[in-house]
Amino acid sequence: MVGACLRLRFDDGQIEKLKRLAAGSCLEVLGYVVNLDSGRIVDSLRGNGDVARVEFEVLHVLLKHYANTEPVERSGKLVKFADLPGGYGYEKAFLQRAVLPVAEAFGEEPERLVESAERLRGHVLTFGDCSAEVPALPHLPLTVIVWRRGEFPATANILYDQTANNYLPTEDLAILGELTTARLIQALEH
Repeated sequence: MVGACLRLRFDDGQIEKLKRLAAGSCLEVLGYVVNLDSGRIVDSLRGNGDVARVEFEVLHVLLKHYANTEPVERSGKLVKFADLPGGYGYEKAFLQRAVLPVAEAFGEEPERLVESAERLRGHVLTFGDCSAEVPALPHLPLTVIVWRRGEFPATANILYDQTANNYLPTEDLAILGELTTARLIQALEH
């Protein structure tokens, strides 16, 4: 089943909150364009725009939780996943599912990370051999850093602003990190 048949189902209060967070009736999430009036999600990375059911369900849960927040000013302090409340217990899985695939995909040519991030409305930063800030959700960017493969294997990291838990619980931030990685790799391929 594809996105044309799937619609977000939120109450009016949640929709209005999402519209305020998005500053409009259209919300972009990692290359997915969410029409908050119709509830339809379109994938701007794929030519056909279809969204698979599993993608839809992940986005639905993330947006439902995100709709329960109020924006706060970013702290400017970046933290590792393990430093988020409860993050230490899930760090190994997060590294395997979100961080290692970034190193594998971009370690040979870290500059391609910037190309992928720009397709997701991200911009270049100056950490590591290459880095980018990716606006995963409005007010909730992720910083992705790659160190080139050379004498040692490529490495990577994904960092959050210290205020990230004001928007989503740590479990959702793990999923958002995994989704960000998947979308960066998809942007590389399209």
